[in-house]
Amino acid sequence: MIRILPPLCLMLATASTAVGQTDANLELARRVLRTTPLIDGHNDLPWAIRESPEARGQVESYDLRGRAPGHTDLARLRAGILGGQFWSVYIPGEIRDSGYARVQLEQIDIGRRIIERYPDAFQWALTSDGMREAFAAGRIGSVLGMEGGHAIENSLGALRAYYDMGVRYLTLTHNVTLDWADAALDSVRHGGLTRFGEEVVREMNRLGMLVDLSHTSPATMSDVLNVAAAPVMFSHSSARALVDHPRNVPDSILRRLPANGGVVMVTFVTSFVSKASKDHGDRRAATERALRQRLGPDTAAVTRELSGWDRQNPPPKVRLSEVADHIDHVRQVAGVDHVGIGSDFDGISEVIEGLEDVSTFPALFAELARRGWTEADLRKLAGENILRVMSRAQDVSMRLRRERPPSNRTILELDGRPRTT
Repeated sequence: MIRILPPLCLMLATASTAVGQTDANLELARRVLRTTPLIDGHNDLPWAIRESPEARGQVESYDLRGRAPGHTDLARLRAGILGGQFWSVYIPGEIRDSGYARVQLEQIDIGRRIIERYPDAFQWALTSDGMREAFAAGRIGSVLGMEGGHAIENSLGALRAYYDMGVRYLTLTHNVTLDWADAALDSVRHGGLTRFGEEVVREMNRLGMLVDLSHTSPATMSDVLNVAAAPVMFSHSSARALVDHPRNVPDSILRRLPANGGVVMVTFVTSFVSKASKDHGDRRAATERALRQRLGPDTAAVTRELSGWDRQNPPPKVRLSEVADHIDHVRQVAGVDHVGIGSDFDGISEVIEGLEDVSTFPALFAELARRGWTEADLRKLAGENILRVMSRAQDVSMRLRRERPPSNRTILELDGRPRTT
């Protein structure tokens, strides 16, 4: 079905890039996105609203009908021809003292209120069919993705409760290693998943909740692929062969994706996409560590000197073509059926030239068309791959729900550890 777009999108979809001449590749990109839902795997708008000095978590105070301060608002979503969105309901893994569940529930509340506040733009879409129905109605199919298994507090009952609230993927870890899974950016404690971690994956498969492997260690990724009965996703990661960042996906894992059926949704995080950006970030982090060692607890002095370093060492420019390189690499190693888009808009502080906000998605598809991607290839990248993953996960869930009841196994029972985070 052809999607009927608002007037703003129609104007943008027919605008020429030069007087009297249109860009055929951009026209192809827009034709694809008008007729196949572009589904973004990760947008941190709910956290941006929570952290906004003006809104302070009040959805009504962060008006998406005007020009929002971040990367996302309704006009720019229409210009970007977005068809579906996993809204990230992230909470930090370092807030142990205040408790995870309360903050997680607050973030789910913010995510749900965003979707419900703009019914002309967003439509709940908890299944692949729901995504297609929302797209056919001219709305952005919307669902929640929970970033970090710390929020389940070692409880499969909590996992099920979050599913009932509309969460359809769980990123197993964020930046903190859990009692049952190793994170990419933290210490290795388990060598991947523990037995309870395996039970979390099995229960997610039974529920129909997608297992998101972004942020996890390679060993955790591998253990999940050994256990999972349904396709996995990486909601916002890139290729480690191009940029050796721990948050990126090694080729050894990419080569296993076809057997699993999963998808890597390539992200726009500058340090994951560009070696120069990663190197700059590493130098800045080393400088900050040295300053803290020299200046001790004088935080103001550290901030002052680090600001001087920033002025003298501006971050390098990162270009849209570098994102396309990562997409090409995932396609080359895993195959065109296993790649998607996971921007991380409103969760990034530095943006890529040409991909500054949610209005810019067509430019990326045009770049890939220039590289020889066919219309069929672009449709898979846009949404068909992740829709297949969602559909397959639903089929597996239906079978597993018939075969076994909800699991009530505990981390104490399986791993011999106390039931605490």
